[in-house]
Amino acid sequence: MSQDFARVAAQMSRDVYESLRRSVELGRWPDGRTLTKEQRETSLQAVIAWEALNLPEQQRSGHIDKPDCATDSHDEQPVNWRSGGKSDA
Repeated sequence: MSQDFARVAAQMSRDVYESLRRSVELGRWPDGRTLTKEQRETSLQAVIAWEALNLPEQQRSGHIDKPDCATDSHDEQPVNWRSGGKSDA
């Protein structure tokens, strides 16, 4: 991210961030005009930059919560393979 872009994102208010995020989601500006591809890309970059500076990782757009392996409490059972045929015993 360029320094100019980071500076602008740091100065952006939460209201501007929410408006940009909503516009990216809908593909339209608040007045109903359609975002161009370039506007959508730039707005999304601004949203991501603002979130990186102001939100914890778990609250950022696109975050996928991954369970912690150490505390994961799945009741997994090992698989026992059995032959489909009769035993010789």
